[in-house]
Formats: sequence, structure tokens, C-alpha cells
Amino acid sequence: MKSLNTLLSNTGTTIFTVMSALAVQHGSINLGQGFPDTDGPADVLQAAADALFDGRNQYPPMSGVPELRQAVAAANKRFYGLDIDPDSEVVVTSGATEAITACLMTLINPGDEVVLIEPLYDTYLPVVRLLGATPKLVRLTPPKWELPRAELAAAFGPKTKAILLNTPMNPTSKVFTPDELGFIAGLLQKHDAYAVCDEVYEHLTFDGTRHIPLMTLPGMRERCLRIGSAGKTFSATGWKVGYISAPKALASVAIKAHQNLTFTTPPNLQRAAAVGLMKDDSYFASLSGDLQAKRDLLADGLARIGFGVLPAQGTYFVTTDFRPLGFNGDDAAFCRYITEEAKVTAIPVTAFYDGAAPSHYARFAFCKRDEVLIEALARLARLFNK
Repeated sequence: MKSLNTLLSNTGTTIFTVMSALAVQHGSINLGQGFPDTDGPADVLQAAADALFDGRNQYPPMSGVPELRQAVAAANKRFYGLDIDPDSEVVVTSGATEAITACLMTLINPGDEVVLIEPLYDTYLPVVRLLGATPKLVRLTPPKWELPRAELAAAFGPKTKAILLNTPMNPTSKVFTPDELGFIAGLLQKHDAYAVCDEVYEHLTFDGTRHIPLMTLPGMRERCLRIGSAGKTFSATGWKVGYISAPKALASVAIKAHQNLTFTTPPNLQRAAAVGLMKDDSYFASLSGDLQAKRDLLADGLARIGFGVLPAQGTYFVTTDFRPLGFNGDDAAFCRYITEEAKVTAIPVTAFYDGAAPSHYARFAFCKRDEVLIEALARLARLFNK
């Protein structure tokens, strides 16, 4: 029989599915995949339930229901001072992963180059390659994950169409600084390129660290497609409601990509997300404050066990160096070992690289109930402090 799509056929199952299945097999506490183990705010959940019975369950507008588009525009203004037209500059998608694909489809032609920063979310590379573009990879180095400016500048050239920028960044938990963002903006202007800005963790930053959208910098308003996530912001990752904010010229093409991917997104979940985005400031402050406390609980506990714990400025994750524990294998072996022996699951950080990479780091998610984190730490302590 004729061969199938080569790239997809050779792409392995996502590491999150692999490790979550392993966690189930061994009855392990899953600190690998980044999803909370409690539901989000009750009023947002109730809004989703109520919206099922208001007689609007057929196809919603392709760009999103008016309530959510207006809420996205209002949130852009409220948090970042961005003026976004809800009627022509917002596209609602079935999750941020679809939004990433739609934004790349908007920009890329075969033969273009896209700058990507490693370590990176594992959907980026396959999509860039499926669209016929060439990824130009720039690597951050732990533990500080500082932007290597010379290497980034060298990755830009005449064929550069875009950079895909993730901040706050998974898996590094890095929040890009104003100076780093300014340097990126300068490269985009110099090379007449665009930015796809994956900002799904925008409200999950810690220790007073402020998330700054690249779109807010001078000259960037017309070059950026900014992606947000209701799933991350309202602890409802299974809803798969994302949204793109972009200038009209880009949004008008992004909606055509959305049309050919999923066409629409469940209307009741869209209206519930709109309720969430209109919540007062105390909700967003408590969201980051509660997660910061969980980060500290897990990070401090892992450090006491003997892990080297890297700084975490945002997201759901803390990255650890397991070499101080005396484990001699690589990160995949380590994550399998603790799943089988301690009944605690993490993600090997090499899964976020293309090719050879540092193999002594494991990523743990702290978006879990305190009692779950405490039990996970106790299990790891029993294994390594025998």
C-alpha cells in the first residue's frame, strides 16, 4: 500500500500521554501532565451548565460568540492597555493548541523559516514542518534560561517569517524580561517578521513577576498574534477554549485557518469563558497567589529530598536536576523509575527538545491539591532517603 504522511507516521505519541498512561498503570500520583485536580470557579462552571439550556446550542458564529469576543477585547484593555476590536481582531478557537496551528497557518508558506526557542512545547515543531517551513532552533541554557542574543540574532535571516514565542514558558517556567522582549522586537522589525505569542500562562506568574505581551511593545501591534487560554486561566483544561488577538489583517486569515480546522467551538463553554474573563481582579490575584504557594510547597520539599530545583517564575511547573540524588540514568529512565518505585510521575525534559539535549532534568507539575503534593513528596522521600 502507498505510504502515509511521513512526518506524522514518524512522530511518536506525545510524552504527556505516555507518562500519564504509565502513571495509571502503576497507580502513581501524576505530577507529569499539567492539569489541575480540582475544577475552576463555581460561577464559571455554573455559567457553562446554564448556557446549555438557553436555546443556543447550534453552530455559533465562526469567530466566536459576541460575549466572549467582547470579553477578550476587554481583558486585553484591562490587563495590558491593548485596544482590540472584538468584531474583527478576535478569533475563538477550540483550545490554544488549535490557535497555535491556526496562527502558523496564517503566516507560513512552504520554504519560510520560523524561529523557535528550546526547550519548547512538543506541538510546535510538527506543525511548523507540516506546513513546509524550516525551524531555526535557539536553545536556552539552565538554570537561568537567559536569552542568548547572539544566537537568536543569527537565527534570523531573509527567509524568516516568524518567531514562535512562549512566555510564561513551558517547561522552563521562565517569564521573558522587558529587555529580552525589546531585543526580540528589534529583530522582528529588522527582518520584517511576525510573532506568534503563546501566552496561555499569562495570569500564572509569581513573586511579583509581571507578564508583558510582546504585542504591547512599540511597533509590535501589527506583527503579533497573541494566544490566550480559558482552560489555563479558569482551571478547566478539558474545555479547550482558546482565543487569538491579532490585527485585522492577520485575524482575517486566522479565521480561515480556524474554519478549516474545527470551524467553531462549543457555545456554552464560550459564554462561560466570557463570564470568567469578566471576574474582578481578586480572582486573578488569588489564582497566581494560590499557585505560588503550591510551587513553594513542592519546590521546598523536592529541595529537602536532594533535588536541585530551578527557579520557577510562572506556569504550572518546576524543573529539577536529579543528579544530586545519585541516579545514573537519563531523564526518561529517571521518570520511569520514580513512577514505578515511588509511585510519583514527572516528565523528562528532553521531550521538549529536538535532538540531543541535557538529560538530567525532570519537570513536576504543582497545580494539584496540597494533600496530593504532600503525599508525592513523602513517597519520593521514602525512595531517596532510605
